[in-house]
Amino acid sequence: MSRSLTATFATRRDAEMTVERLVQEFGIERTDIFVAAEGDANTAGTAAAGSDAAGAEAGSEERADGAHDGGVTVSVDINDEGLTDRVGAAFAEFEAAEVER
Repeated sequence: MSRSLTATFATRRDAEMTVERLVQEFGIERTDIFVAAEGDANTAGTAAAGSDAAGAEAGSEERADGAHDGGVTVSVDINDEGLTDRVGAAFAEFEAAEVER
């Protein structure tokens, strides 16, 4: 039986890290994972992270031009019930704000 889990992340980086965990460690097909802005606006999340945040080099400043207009939603179609808890744990590890089962 197939089920979907959906989570919302504050940063695009956390959403992308979660997707990579699901694909590389759990073997979930990318075609079963959907990433979208939480609302109608284009967004990189609600907070700066990754390339939007200040870099490690001296003099690097945080970018102010990122579209931080809402969270980033990741939805996963799970065909193996044994993966449900593992996917939920990956969502939690990367600080998902909301998880819908």
